This record gives sequence, structure tokens and C-alpha cells, in this order.
Amino acid sequence: MKKITFITLISLLVFNNVFAQQEKGITGYNNWLNPWTEFKPNNVNYSKPTEILSGNITRDKKLLKRNVYLLSGDVFVTDSTTLTIEPGTVIIGDFKTKGSLIISKNSQIIAEGTQTDPIIFTSSRSVKKPGDWGGLFILGDAPTNNFGGESSLNYGLNPSSSRTLLYGGNNPDSNSGILKYVRIEFAGKRTRDFGYLNALTLAGVGQETIIENIMVSYCEGNSYYIMGGKIILNQLVSYKSSGNDYKFNHGSQVWISNSLAIRSPYISGAEITRSIYAADYDIKDDTDFSKEQTYIDAKNLTLINLSSDLKQDMSLGLVNEAIYIGSDVSFSIDKSVISGFNPAVILDEKIAINNENLNKLKFTRTYFNNCKGNIYRNGFSNNDDLENWYGSRAFDNVYSKGPDEETFIDVKDTSRPDFRLRINGIIASSDLIDDDED
Repeated sequence: MKKITFITLISLLVFNNVFAQQEKGITGYNNWLNPWTEFKPNNVNYSKPTEILSGNITRDKKLLKRNVYLLSGDVFVTDSTTLTIEPGTVIIGDFKTKGSLIISKNSQIIAEGTQTDPIIFTSSRSVKKPGDWGGLFILGDAPTNNFGGESSLNYGLNPSSSRTLLYGGNNPDSNSGILKYVRIEFAGKRTRDFGYLNALTLAGVGQETIIENIMVSYCEGNSYYIMGGKIILNQLVSYKSSGNDYKFNHGSQVWISNSLAIRSPYISGAEITRSIYAADYDIKDDTDFSKEQTYIDAKNLTLINLSSDLKQDMSLGLVNEAIYIGSDVSFSIDKSVISGFNPAVILDEKIAINNENLNKLKFTRTYFNNCKGNIYRNGFSNNDDLENWYGSRAFDNVYSKGPDEETFIDVKDTSRPDFRLRINGIIASSDLIDDDED
């Protein structure tokens, strides 16, 4: 009997160890990046297009896995139409015409890939580069904080009717469809008058829309840009984009969880970009403050800057902050990892440090690793008040300077990396790290 009990206890310990998971950062008993992601997209060759998509799609249409589709110019799904895409389908954005796909308000996209058969949007070029094509735009009728309710998307797109660019409304529960197990590669083409496009733009998208298991890689613009709306995001990946990984603006109400941003100091655009850029408006006078303002609730995020020599890259000015928070934004991040940034967080200089504002900006149970400074106000070199506030035991934040290979399970595997924290890899401490320490 004692022998059986002993064997049972040993089995339980082994079982619990195998299936244990770190609570901070992206989480899961298995590496949920496998097998649907691709960290070497330039090494993957696809068949030549067999069908061209162009102009307006005004009747329900289904894209089939057996075909390869070319987006020629700006392709609009309009007139309450549903575009359905089979798992495993490849859609190629044309380089010459900056191919883009726009799902207009009241239309839907049903792009539901699988873990073993993701849907792929990629470049038409044999040697693919960031910014080869436009991107994917989804426009809904959920609220924004812009005056007038409706706004028009302004990226130099060429619709047959200006109404197909409208987004925003009064329906926070609107449903623009499903994006699941989708890869978007080498998007973000630059336009002459409107800058870079985004890989995935969600404008006024409502919370009945399903957005999960999306990977954006090597985008020249922002990987994800959420403009207003009310949306739940889960298991998203942004990999080595030149723009911001996640940009929120115009009163967006966002719940984002178990998501990842991997930045490189050797890939950047002309402007400072971050893992998260949270703003409430571009022009304050265009904002209706009687409506809900930008609100971000983030849980279990991993924001990591991959560097071969982090100290050197910081001294050369190649590393920026992970998170930038603008005025009038409510922002909360919990059980997350911010690793390898300079500093971790910057607050807009217009944000006064008082109880009202600090209660709108919450950093709890988060692991600050290898950051040269933690939370600062823009333009202020002294952050003692913020360090004292967020460094208190009430917030349960952790500060460390662990190397990536000891902090994460496997960041050096270039094909199948694992960005989960190592089990028991964190030495729990609420003591602040001396950022000037060599």
C-alpha cells in the first residue's frame, strides 16, 4: 500500500511539473504558436495566382484552398456581402497596385483557418520585403469618439463609392465576421500622401467579431491598428514590424489577452515606434468627450525586444520604450512581461501625476526585465514618484535583469521559438533594479 501511494505521489509531481505554466506573459500548457505560425516567411514559396480579385465584390463569394488569389488594387467587399475563405487558402497582395482587401461596413469576412491549415495573406514578389502590398481593412458600425458618429477611412484607397470607406456607428455588438488562424506577411505599403498602410486595420469593429490567432510579420506600417470600436483580441502575434505592433486610437474599447510582440532594434522606420501605442485622438478638437474614450485592458502579454547586444543597442539609440500612453487614455496591464526596452513605459507629458490619472493607469503583477528604466513621463528624467507608486507591494510587479535564454523557454529557435517564461524563471521581488548598474 505504501509503495502504491509513493508511486502515485511521484506520478502527480511529474504530471504537475510537465503541465505547469508560468502565470506571467503569454501562457499555455503547450506552445500555442505551433504549428500555424511562420517565422521565416521569406523561405516559403507559393504557387502562382490562379484567380484575380479586383474592384468590388457585391455578392457572397467563397475563396477555395485549391486556388491562389491575387489582390489587384483595392478590393472592396460591399453591399452587405460575405466573403468566406477556406482554411489553407493563400491570398497574394499585388506589389505593383498595392493590393488591399477592404471589408466595408455591414459586410463580413469569414476567414477561419485551422491550427494545421492557416489562411495566408502574403507578398506577390519572389524576394519578399516589408511593405510589398497594402493590407487588410475591416470596417464596422461600433462607436468611436469622433464627432458625428461616422468617419471615413483616409488611406488613399480608391473605392467606386465614398460610402464604402465609412466606419463607426452605435452598435458595439456588431459582427464583421471571423479572423482565426490567419497570417499576414510583408504588408504596409507606403502611399505618397497617407504614409504606410497597416497589416490589419479594425475600424469601428464590434465585439461580436472574432479576432484570434493572427500573426503579422514584417509589416512596414503598424501591425494592428484599432480605430474605435469594441473588440476582444486573443493570441495575436506581431513579429519584427517596422511600425507599432499594436496601435489603439479614437475611443477604442479593447480587451487583449495572451498576445505577443517581438521587436528588433535592427528593424525600424523613420518615426519612433513601440510595442503598444495607446492614444485617444489625433486632433483633440475632433473628439467627442461625451462618448467613451480609449480603454485598454491587457492581460498576459509578452513584449520583447530581441537583441544580440542589448546594452550596445541601447547606447546607439536603437531601442525605444515598449509602451507609450497618451492623455485621456485608460490603460491596464496585468500578468505581463516587458523585456529589453529603453524604458519600459512612457506616459505623455500632458498626463499630470495625480490620483485621478494614476487610477486610470494600472500596471499590476507585471515582469519588467532588462529595461533601462521602468515608467517615465515624457520629457521628465526624474521618475521617483512613478517608481514609488508602481514599485509598491500592492501592485506586485517584479523587476529583473535576466538574459533572454534564461528568461524564456527558447527564443533562439528561428523556426519554432517559444516565448513563454521558463517555469520558476522569475525570482519574485518588488525591489527596484538599479538601472545604471553595469
